[in-house]
Amino acid sequence: MLYRSLFPRDIYAELDRLQQEIQQTYDLSPSIRGLTRGFPAMNVGGTAKSVEIYAFAPGIDPASLDVQIENGMLIVAGERKLEAVPEKATLHIDERFAGRFRRVVTLPDDIDPNAVDANYHDGVLRISIARKEAVQPRRISVH
Repeated sequence: MLYRSLFPRDIYAELDRLQQEIQQTYDLSPSIRGLTRGFPAMNVGGTAKSVEIYAFAPGIDPASLDVQIENGMLIVAGERKLEAVPEKATLHIDERFAGRFRRVVTLPDDIDPNAVDANYHDGVLRISIARKEAVQPRRISVH
């Protein structure tokens, strides 16, 4: 009787193959931080008075950034120019993103789209969107 294993002989090769299939399916790219979902990397959070978005986009001309609020969504778009590599240089690793990008973040209903502040400093785009006054928590004194 011939015995056949349920597992492939090289389990690590099979796991590597599965990881590559998942990355291709979801268009994820490996990086030092794990699997990333797009450029620029973003942190989104909030306080009682505002929603804070940080987009990490070094090497971008702030004039090329397009930031919009439309239908309850924040849209950050722009382009990072490709840096020239010397003609005779051999490129071994190319991990820096270049080209057009667009990220969309759904915003909560309590934001004030007319009270937005955006600034770009040291490769970080910081967007602060105030929350509407009526929604902010307030202390009510009891007599």
